[in-house]
Amino acid sequence: MKKLPFWQVFFVVGILFLPSMAQAQVPAAAETKSFFINLDQATIAKGYTVAAFEQAIKLSLIPGILQAGTGVDLLELHEPMTEPWNLDRVSEIYQFEFRNHAAYDDTKPFIVQINYQAQDDNLKQVYYFDSNAAGWKPLPTKDYVSEGMARAYIHLPFARVAVFSNPEAMAVGQASWYGYKNGLFAASPDFPKGSKLLVTNLANQKSVAVEVNDYGPDRKLHPERAIDLDKTAFKKIASLRDGVIEVSIEPLFITEQNGRVLGVKIDGVADTPEINSQAALLIDDNSQAIIYERNANAVLPLASLTKIVTASVFLDANPDFSAVVAYRDADAERTWEHADKNEIASLRLKDGDELTIGDLFFTTLIASTNNTAETLVRLSGLERTEFIRQMNAKARGWGATSTVFVEPTGLSPLNVSTVLDYAIMTKAAFREPKLLAATALPEYKFTTWRDKKKVTARNTNKLIGGDFYVTGGKTGFLDEAGYCLMTKVKIGERELTGIIFGAPEREQSFIEMEDLLKYGIRQITHNR
Repeated sequence: MKKLPFWQVFFVVGILFLPSMAQAQVPAAAETKSFFINLDQATIAKGYTVAAFEQAIKLSLIPGILQAGTGVDLLELHEPMTEPWNLDRVSEIYQFEFRNHAAYDDTKPFIVQINYQAQDDNLKQVYYFDSNAAGWKPLPTKDYVSEGMARAYIHLPFARVAVFSNPEAMAVGQASWYGYKNGLFAASPDFPKGSKLLVTNLANQKSVAVEVNDYGPDRKLHPERAIDLDKTAFKKIASLRDGVIEVSIEPLFITEQNGRVLGVKIDGVADTPEINSQAALLIDDNSQAIIYERNANAVLPLASLTKIVTASVFLDANPDFSAVVAYRDADAERTWEHADKNEIASLRLKDGDELTIGDLFFTTLIASTNNTAETLVRLSGLERTEFIRQMNAKARGWGATSTVFVEPTGLSPLNVSTVLDYAIMTKAAFREPKLLAATALPEYKFTTWRDKKKVTARNTNKLIGGDFYVTGGKTGFLDEAGYCLMTKVKIGERELTGIIFGAPEREQSFIEMEDLLKYGIRQITHNR
C-alpha cells in the first residue's frame, strides 16, 4: 500500500470566493440549461467568481489564474451519460469551458464549487469525466456537509463535473473512544491504515487530526458509528464522560490499496466494473437474468471448481455421512499424474487414518483438498472411469454442453467449461442442501478416529465472513487456468451468482468478484 501524491489528496480548506456579477440564465433547450459570460482583461486582473444556475456551480478565478480575456460557457446537462457504477450522483452534471483555452495556465489550479442534494452520511467528492478513459476521476475535495456543497481543485480549461456520494466511506456519524496507544490515532472500518483524517465534534466544532492505525468499529453491530478515536485524540474534542459524540470526517490523506482509493480506481470508474479475468459472469438466480458477462462462452480450464460436480455425483450414491472409513495413500497417488505432489493441495493423512465420510466431503469442498476428492470417488462404489463418465453425463443433462471432465479433482487442464455452463451446473448442484452448506462454511473441524489427530480445514474463499451474505462458493487454481472463483450471495429474497475464470492473481479474483457482486447488488437495490 502507498499514499497518494500530495496534490491528489490534500483537501481544499478556507477557500474565499470572490463576489460575482449577476447574469441572466438562458435555457438553451428543454434538456439543457446554458450560461455564458465574457471576462475581459480588467475583470480577470481583479479576480472573479463565475456563478451559474442559481449559484449551484461556481468557478473561483482568483488573480493570476487567467492570463487573457476569455468567454466562459457553463451547461447544466440533462442527457444520457456514463455514470460510476459504484457511486451515487447527488448533484447535476455541469460542463464548463474557457473559450480561449490559451488564457488559462493549467499549472495553476482553480476552485469549482457545486451544490448537492443528499440524504446520506457518506463521503462526497467532486469528480470529472475523463473522455479518454471513458470514466469519472475524483478531484481533491472538501465537503461542506452543513451547507450541502463541495469544493475541489481542478486544472482543466474544459470539464464535465458532478458530486458523487461514496457508499464505501461514512463521513458523518458517531464516534466513541478506546484506550490503546494513547496517541492521535483512530480505528476506521472505511479508511485504510495509514490514512489521515480530520475529525470534528459537531457539537462544539473542535477538531483533531488523527492517523488510522486499526480497524473498527464493527458496522454490523454499530451501524451508526463512523469511527472510534484513541482516548488521547477523543479528549482533544470532547470529555471521555461523553462516551459517544456526533462527528464529521474529512480525509487529509487516504492510503491507496490495490490501485484504488475507497474502492474507486485511481484511473477512473465507468458504468460497469473493470474485469480483466479471462471470463466472468454475474447472474440473478431468481430471474436467471445475466447482469454482467465477459467471454461467457469461452471454453477454459476450471481447475478445482470441478469439485462441485464431483461432490454432486458422490451424493447420488446416498452416502452415510456418519460412516467411518479409512484413507489410503493410493488416493493421493492418483493426483500425482497431473501435478507435482509437493504443490498439490492435500489433507495431511496417513494410510489407514480413519475419519467419517462427512469429514471427507466437507474438507474436500471447504479446503479444496485433492487427495480427499479421490477418496470420495473410491468410496462412491463406482469404478473411477464410471464416476468420471457420470460427471460428464450429469453436466450434459443439466444443459452444460461445453463442459468436459477427464478426472475428478480439477488438476488436469483438460477439465474445461464456460462460465455460462458453470452457472447452469452450480444452480443444479446447489439444490442439494449438504453441498451448498459445505461450500459456505468458514472452517470445518474434526478428529481422526484412530490417532485422535485434530484437523481444521479452512475455506479458501476469503469472501466468506466478509461484507456479503455468502451462501455458497468454490475456488480453484492451476497454472493453465489461472485463479477461478464462484461465489453465491443472498440479498433479501434475491440471490446472485458470480463466476470468474482465469484471473492472473489470487487477490485479483477476489477483488473482481467483490466488484461484480457489489455491481449486482446495486442493480437490484437501485432498480437500474
